[in-house]
Amino acid sequence: MTIVLTTPRLVLEPMAPQHASRLAQFFVRNEAHLRPWDPPRPRGITEVEFWIAEAQRAVDDQADGAVARWVLLLRDDPDRIVGRVNFTQIVRGPFQSCMLGYAADGRCQGRGLMFEALQAALDHAFRGLRLHRVQANHVPENQRSARLLQRLGFQVEGLARNYLFINGAWRDHVLTALTYPQFDTRIYSPGA
Repeated sequence: MTIVLTTPRLVLEPMAPQHASRLAQFFVRNEAHLRPWDPPRPRGITEVEFWIAEAQRAVDDQADGAVARWVLLLRDDPDRIVGRVNFTQIVRGPFQSCMLGYAADGRCQGRGLMFEALQAALDHAFRGLRLHRVQANHVPENQRSARLLQRLGFQVEGLARNYLFINGAWRDHVLTALTYPQFDTRIYSPGA
C-alpha cells in the first residue's frame, strides 16, 4: 500500500484522481524542461481528463502492488505539484526489485527537494514495501540525475546502448541500482 510520506519541506501524496488538474498543470509548466530526458509524451498529457484516467490507473496498480506513485507538494504551497516519484515494475519472488522514475519542476531545481523526496521514498521502498533493489537509469548527458543518484548511494552497473527512444532518437542509458543490505530474507524464505 502506498502511504503519505513527509519530509521537512515536502508532502508526498499517493497519486490519485484529485491530483489530475495539478498534474496537467505540472506538465504544461515543464514540457520544455522535461523533453530532453523523457520518452515522447502521450497525447493529452496536459489535459485534466488524461490525468483522471492515469491517476485512477495508478490507484488500481498501487492496490495490486505493481507500482507506488507519489506527487510532491511543498508544505508551504500544497496547491502546486512540484514533482513526481514513481516505483514501477515492482517484481517480487527472488528479485524483490523495482524501477525508480522521478521528475522535478524546473523552477524548483537546485534546492535539494528531489534528494529529500527520494530519501523518504527509498526508505519506504526498503522498509515499507520490503524491496531489496531499486534500479534507476538516466541518459549520460543528464549530469544532474547522475549526481543525485550518486549522492543517494546508487552504484553504476553499466551502459545500455540504444535503451529508450527519447527526444527523437534511441538514447544510451547509464544503469544504476541501490540495494538494501538489511533486507530480511526470512520474509521471503520458505517455512519462515
